[in-house]
Amino acid sequence: MKIKRETYLGKLRELRGTHLIKVVTGIRRVGKSTLLADFRAELLASGVPGSRVHFVNFEERKNLGLTDWTVLHDEIEATLDPLGMNYVFLDEIQMVAGFERLLDSLFVKPDTDIYVTGSNAFLLSGELATLLSGRHISINVLPYSFAEFALAHPGQSVDTLFRAYINASTLPEAVNLSAHAPGQVNQYLRDVFETVVRKDIVTRAAIRDISNFESVVRFAFDSVGSFVSPRRITDRLNAGRKKGETGISHNTVESYLQRLTGAFVLYKADRYDIKGRNLLKTQQKYYCVDLGLKNAMSGMNRGLNTGHKLENIVYLELRRRYQGDIWVGKHDESEVDFVVQNHAEERRYYQVAWSAAEPDTLERELRPLRKIKDNYPKILLTADPDNETFEGIRKVNVVDWLAGNTDA
Repeated sequence: MKIKRETYLGKLRELRGTHLIKVVTGIRRVGKSTLLADFRAELLASGVPGSRVHFVNFEERKNLGLTDWTVLHDEIEATLDPLGMNYVFLDEIQMVAGFERLLDSLFVKPDTDIYVTGSNAFLLSGELATLLSGRHISINVLPYSFAEFALAHPGQSVDTLFRAYINASTLPEAVNLSAHAPGQVNQYLRDVFETVVRKDIVTRAAIRDISNFESVVRFAFDSVGSFVSPRRITDRLNAGRKKGETGISHNTVESYLQRLTGAFVLYKADRYDIKGRNLLKTQQKYYCVDLGLKNAMSGMNRGLNTGHKLENIVYLELRRRYQGDIWVGKHDESEVDFVVQNHAEERRYYQVAWSAAEPDTLERELRPLRKIKDNYPKILLTADPDNETFEGIRKVNVVDWLAGNTDA
């Protein structure tokens, strides 16, 4: 079943016609191309003539290996309609050598509204960032939210959906495949990961030691919800090596982690000192873009505990909902799972636990939030069925929260 990604479509509608390049990013197979196809269909349905809607997919065979961006530029320019707004869609633009100059040249043309997709965060760095500083806006697409996952499984109970959601892949095609050929889902996910590694990481970064790279991937996947650092990973991976075997360096591990976040396989949450009001340089957390992908690559028996799975899910949902910063909080010796700050400098604090039904557990989870002496919302998300308030701190059922049934 195809699900329209209304959250992202809404953003594209708001940005339509603005003099900004819309850069749609996300891991491969997350639905970026489908999203833009749905938006193009909306444009045509609204009365925009087909002659003003232009689309190029750079992963199509005829477009592979383009080395001269000027040729493509001239082809697009020749099709532009001078009598109205033209909508230009460029899919997987990072495949084109010199794409930065292509976008820069198209951007300055009047009545040209540009939308591009890319599967690598480095699309927004380097020369492109310099050329288009202040002239682009990014939309990062994630796998299905819980609400979208529910739409893809009509008729199932909320409890059944939630149990599936914390274990299964939520990449759109994996969700579709699970309904028709569930035994093929893991192979599909492994193929997706192989494509990401081959096209967006290994080739671009010229990685030669695939074994070391895969070891870092497994470590990061198995450490979701735990504080990690390149140094800790380096020490752990080198600890088991025999004398004379070549180890892995701290700089190499750091580079691999950057590449994994750059390909949107992992998302990094930096630590923030709530009391001191500054970012800390050590001990970040990494979250996986899709728990099903993590399971397919590291094995179900190496899965996370339910608390860490829930933390991963909450982190991704916060990224969907808030246009701002998401940090892991520190207050003296206490930890707050997430500090969310939007661009209006408004904050929310979230603590995540699978259950806080026992009094001792409840007190442990509330304690870090109680120490924060400001008036911003403080929420404890759990899988417990009750919704209560403790001295201004709201305890909220996470399924209600994921489904959008609460304003927490």
